[in-house]
Amino acid sequence: MTATEAPLGGIYAEVIGDPIEQSKSPVIHRFWLEKLARSGDYRRHRVKRDELASYVENRTKDPNWRGCNVTMPLKLDVIALADEATDRAVAAGAANMLVPREGRLIAANSDIGAVMGLLADLQRQGRAMERISVLGSGGAARAVLVACRSLGLSMIRIHARDRVKATKLAVEFGLKVQPAKMSDAIGGDGLINATPLGMVGHAPLKIDIGGLSDRGWVFDLVSSPVETPLLAAAKKRGLGVASGLQMLVEQAAASFKIFFDEDAPRAHDAELFAILGE
Repeated sequence: MTATEAPLGGIYAEVIGDPIEQSKSPVIHRFWLEKLARSGDYRRHRVKRDELASYVENRTKDPNWRGCNVTMPLKLDVIALADEATDRAVAAGAANMLVPREGRLIAANSDIGAVMGLLADLQRQGRAMERISVLGSGGAARAVLVACRSLGLSMIRIHARDRVKATKLAVEFGLKVQPAKMSDAIGGDGLINATPLGMVGHAPLKIDIGGLSDRGWVFDLVSSPVETPLLAAAKKRGLGVASGLQMLVEQAAASFKIFFDEDAPRAHDAELFAILGE
């Protein structure tokens, strides 16, 4: 069965975006469904921004559809399509989930909790969190900023190509540091890449992390390839790392619970990550 198929007459969830071929979400959700001996499926579908409204309208007419995860470039768009949004989705102004509930469409954000969990892991490892740089100003960056604010982290500098958009974002989130250009030097303790740069099919991320502190760390939200050049450079320096694949699994676990009304079987994480290539 391919990633774009669903069992005839069976319940299913999916991930939508553009591009979508690189998504590992179907592998993750199908792995958990198999471990739980659950019927159902999880697939992927390429949806362009101008197709989103009609696509979602058609899906809501399907009683077997349990909802979808949403990836770039649709995370901001789906908020406007939903009948209501969760507190975290409202706080981020972006959602990575659409879920049908009793005739209404709910926008949710499981990215925020995943980011919070991985940043907390880095803190427990003794990594410094005083000054953080975030690359990007889109939906993923907004989720990162909500997570940082929830953890009490405010010394954050946004690096973005669109300085006006980045400045508005800094004001909205009450950041204490003025935004910078994407090309400006990276310093401080942590770096979070919340852009698609470095992802398969996108331009490479060209950045120097030599200015990060010795107790520093790098968190790359890109999940394909599994080890990005950014993560490889961080490991070479002995910095802490959190990968996009870890992020993907964490947010997928929260999504799985909502879609299939059962906890993901996390006892099998080692096997799952081996399958995914980490």
